[in-house]
Amino acid sequence: MSDPTPEEERRHREKKAKIKEVRDRMMAEKTGEKGLVIVHTGPGKGKSSAGFGMIFRCIAHGMPCAVVQFIKGAWSTGERTLIETHFADQCRFVVAGEGFTWETQDLARDKAMAAAGWETAKQLIRDPEIRFVLLDEINIALRYDYLDIAEVVAFLRDEKPEMTHVCLTGRNAKPELIEIADLVTEMAQVKHPFRAGIKAQPGVEF
Repeated sequence: MSDPTPEEERRHREKKAKIKEVRDRMMAEKTGEKGLVIVHTGPGKGKSSAGFGMIFRCIAHGMPCAVVQFIKGAWSTGERTLIETHFADQCRFVVAGEGFTWETQDLARDKAMAAAGWETAKQLIRDPEIRFVLLDEINIALRYDYLDIAEVVAFLRDEKPEMTHVCLTGRNAKPELIEIADLVTEMAQVKHPFRAGIKAQPGVEF
């Protein structure tokens, strides 16, 4: 590949300078700050991973944070091990589930665990010292009506402190939750190794 000509370099600089001007003007207009309600949903992989990515950002910035893990709390995951081993003073980790519903096969116990997890989640969200709360897989608990979506939405809308971020993950986010959220990302599944007979593996799935 040949080096760019002086004319190509000039056109490139002019083009990028115009883009920078527009971007700088746009960024100068974005001055607001608020605690966000963030939803990661959809059939694709990466919802919890994205939520934990933000947890580790908070830890890096010295922002106290917390995780309440619904449904799959019985799993031994890399995120949980790392947080509990190295960052327990910066991030609380609460288990509010004992495994996927087809594993537990105990509706009453699953509902009780979810309800207890939600009560803990509300306490953590109300805590003025905590800046970010990840409600991992809560959308699954809401999907199966283990929790009342109207109550969850009302709490996030009316009681969440102004500058506290809350991230809710899991497939099939309820429309009511999507409506009040500030940021919603839907993970699409294009290809997954599970369909080719590859099992869940450390470092990728957990």
